[in-house]
Amino acid sequence: MMTKKSKIDDIDRGKFDKKNEFEYSKISEKGLNEDIVKLISAEKNEPDWMLEKRLEGMRLFFEQENPIWGPDLSEVDINEITLYVKPKSGETNVWDNLPDDIKQTFYDLGIPQAEINSLAGVSAQYDSEMVYHNVKNYLTDLGVIYINMEEAVQKYAPLLKKWFGKAVEPDLHKYAALHYAVWSGGSFVYVPKGQYVDIPIQSYFRLNAPGAGQFEHTFIYVDEGSYVHYIEGCSAPKYNVINVHAGAVELFVREGAKLRYSTIENWSRNMYNLNTKRGIVWENAHLEWVSGSFGSRVSMLYPASILIGKNAKSDYTGISFANSGQILDTGAKVVHAAPNTYSTVNSRSISKSGGQAIYRGLVHFNENAKGSKSNVNCESLMIDNKSVSDTIPVMIIENDDVDLGHEAKIGRIDDSKIFYLMSRGLSEEDAKAMLVRGFAEPIAKELPMEYAVEMNNLINLELIGSIG
Repeated sequence: MMTKKSKIDDIDRGKFDKKNEFEYSKISEKGLNEDIVKLISAEKNEPDWMLEKRLEGMRLFFEQENPIWGPDLSEVDINEITLYVKPKSGETNVWDNLPDDIKQTFYDLGIPQAEINSLAGVSAQYDSEMVYHNVKNYLTDLGVIYINMEEAVQKYAPLLKKWFGKAVEPDLHKYAALHYAVWSGGSFVYVPKGQYVDIPIQSYFRLNAPGAGQFEHTFIYVDEGSYVHYIEGCSAPKYNVINVHAGAVELFVREGAKLRYSTIENWSRNMYNLNTKRGIVWENAHLEWVSGSFGSRVSMLYPASILIGKNAKSDYTGISFANSGQILDTGAKVVHAAPNTYSTVNSRSISKSGGQAIYRGLVHFNENAKGSKSNVNCESLMIDNKSVSDTIPVMIIENDDVDLGHEAKIGRIDDSKIFYLMSRGLSEEDAKAMLVRGFAEPIAKELPMEYAVEMNNLINLELIGSIG
C-alpha cells in the first residue's frame, strides 16, 4: 500500500518536466458539484442531452466506491482537485499563433516536427482544452473527419447521441463516472466506408496545471472496410501535489475495418492515471492496441476489446516500467461475444528499485463465442530483488468450444549476461540498459519510429535517472 508523502520523488525527465507559469482564462473551484458541471457545459455551449450525461456521471461518481481489488486510491481527494482549467489560448491551426510558452512546450516535445515529417493531422491539448488542430488536404480529400470533441458535439450530434458512452459506460467504475461529469477536450475521428488512411494522425495531451485533472474524450468511428492509425501521446511535469488523469477512449470498428491505436503515456510521479479505453469490434474487423505506460504514481489501465461480430479480431501489445514508489497496474481485457473470434495479448513489464508492475487481465468467452481462440503471453523483468511483479489473469469460459493459451514468465535480469557484456567493455549501467532494451524490443518495433525512440529514451531515464 502506498502511503501519503509530502514530497513526491521522481527522476529527472528533462524536457518532459519543463513547466510553464500556471495561467488560465477560466478555472473551476476545487472539487465536484452541480455548479462546476454546469460551468463546464456552459463554457462549451452544450445541448441539453450532453448536460444530462454530465449530471448522470456526477451522480454515479458519488454513488460508487473506489475499487478494492487494485492499488490504494485513498490519496485521491476529489475536493482537492481542480477539474477544469481553460488555457489562455483558443484553438488555432498555426503554431506561431499560440502563446510563446505553450508553443515552446510542444516544440520541445517534437510535435510540430512530427507533423511535418509523418502525420496527416495533429491535435494538441493543453490542460482542459485543445489549443492546436490541423489536418492536411489528404484527409479532407478522403472525407475523414478529425476535429475536437466540442465541435463534434455541435456538428455530429446524431452519431454521438447513438454511441457516446456506449463503449465506456458511465457506470463502469467510479472514475469513468467522473470522466463523464467533467470531460473536456479530446478528439473525434470518423473514417468513411472503404477509405484507407495510410498516413497516421496524432493527438497529444499535455497537463501543465498543478493539482488538476485532465479528462479528454477520444471517440473514433471507423466505418465498414476502412483503415486508420491513430497515435496518442500524454505527458505532464512533476509537482508535489496530486494530479489525476481520467480520460476515456471509445473505439468503434465496423464490419471489415481495421484500427491501429498506439499510445505512450509518460506521466510524472504525482499523477494518478485512471484512464479507461474500450473498443467495440464488428464482424471481420480488427482492433490493434500498442501501449506504453511510463511514469505516474499509480496507473490503472486495461484497454478492452469487445468482439461482437464473427471473425472479429483483437491484438494487444503493451509494456510498462515501474520504478521506486510506483504501482503500475496494467493489462488488457477481451470479451469474445461472437463465433470464431480471435485475440492475442502480449504484455511485458519491467520493475526496478521497489516498483510494482502488475499485469491484470481478463479473457471472457461467452456462450456465443464457439470456435474462438485467445493467446495471452505475459513476461516480467525484475532488475533487482526489491521490486515486485505479479500476474493476475482472469479467464471466464461459458462454452466448451474454445482454444485458450496463457503463458507467464517472471524473472530477474541475468547476471551472467551482464558479466559477459561488461567483459566486452560496457559499464554495468550500459549492460543493464542494453538487456532491458532488448527485452522491450518486440514492443518498440510495433510503435512509430519517433515513439520507439521516445520509449527507449524513457527506459534509459528510468534506468539511470537520479531520484530528485
